[in-house]
Amino acid sequence: MTLVLSQPPISEPITLDEAKAHLRIEHDSEDDLLNALITTAREYLETQTQLALVTQSWRLSLDNWPKDQCLILKKSPVQSIDQIEQFDENGSAELISTNNMILDGNAHPARLYTSEQSNPQPAINGIEITFTAGFGNASDVPDMLKRAMLIHIAHMFEFRGVVSPDMQPASVPNGYATLISPWVRRSI
Repeated sequence: MTLVLSQPPISEPITLDEAKAHLRIEHDSEDDLLNALITTAREYLETQTQLALVTQSWRLSLDNWPKDQCLILKKSPVQSIDQIEQFDENGSAELISTNNMILDGNAHPARLYTSEQSNPQPAINGIEITFTAGFGNASDVPDMLKRAMLIHIAHMFEFRGVVSPDMQPASVPNGYATLISPWVRRSI
């Protein structure tokens, strides 16, 4: 199972102005750094929670259909299943209908209940599912997650001289884990 971001979000859940207001910065000299830290904070939060904060497109490649017909999409929330393709031994794609499938897009992680399908031959990444995930636009992202991003951005900004931007995030601030904990999927 391979999950690849096919279209990144067109905007971040935190604007540059919101980050600057949080940090009480009134000049523009560090805007590039702040924009990079905003993206880093979002990507880190999405990695820790398996969430997609703002609308983005993903492609999931599978070897076979699940035997129990419940496919875990590894991202949440999922807005839509855009396309399902199954490839034959010649590499030709066949579109698979989603009419008999049920998307539980708000589950964490999201699930797709499939109808019975025959497995592709050969069984190496023979199925590709393209889907749209995210809460929507920035205003739809839960405030708790935005707060976690803001304190993370402030933490990285504070240590900008100690840790180079390409090595961020080097650490997370106190309280960050508490803010994201309702969104972190735990397994037994």
